[in-house]
Amino acid sequence: MKIALLGYGRMGKAIASIAKERGHEVVAIVDPDTQEGTLSQAEVAINFSVPDAAVNNIKSALKIGVPVVCGTTGWLDQIAEVEAYCQKQNSAFLYASNFSIGVNLFFSLNEKLAQLMHPHSDYTAKIEEIHHIHKLDAPSGTAITLAEGVLDNSNYQKWVLEENKESNHELPIHSIREGEVPGTHSIHFQGANDLISIRHVALNRNGFALGAVVAAEWIVGKKGIFRMKDVLNLSEEGNET
Repeated sequence: MKIALLGYGRMGKAIASIAKERGHEVVAIVDPDTQEGTLSQAEVAINFSVPDAAVNNIKSALKIGVPVVCGTTGWLDQIAEVEAYCQKQNSAFLYASNFSIGVNLFFSLNEKLAQLMHPHSDYTAKIEEIHHIHKLDAPSGTAITLAEGVLDNSNYQKWVLEENKESNHELPIHSIREGEVPGTHSIHFQGANDLISIRHVALNRNGFALGAVVAAEWIVGKKGIFRMKDVLNLSEEGNET
């Protein structure tokens, strides 16, 4: 498989290493500091650019029929525009806030726990996420995905950063930035007498990179809008053609 890397920071370099280990070829790199090859040579593009470059990078690939797997967060106010553009170009696009296979299983576990807790209104929910000091956005995209899983299965109306919480209908997210933590996410349901928590701890970035390459392998030859649930067969939904 011939891959274009859109963004060549720490994640881009990790993806390049994993891709080569799996027998793939990086034929293009698009990054302010590194420009190699041409996008048209690629069978699939993987975008881990900075948020400000994400939309242009994605559209550039979709315009020439190159499917895109995107893990950049912090630009999702424009995702509907990008998905509409993908469909107009009859191409394929997959966004994930986190490509780790373990995290995506954790997403499903989170939704199931929220469903179980829904009838028990005496428990209150809270999400906590910890990342390295270089992370640009807060809360993390993974924390937002976890929050959406709770919102869809509870009476909470929206998520907010913990310090902005104003009502009991708001699901608080506590964001911590320290050291070089790859990513730790916890969901807590606390009642008067006990506390139920689930947690995912990333030990390194290799899981994120592997999942992105697996998603890229999966999307080649497909048309439509997808998520990691489709890649991992965790959902019957999907817009594949």
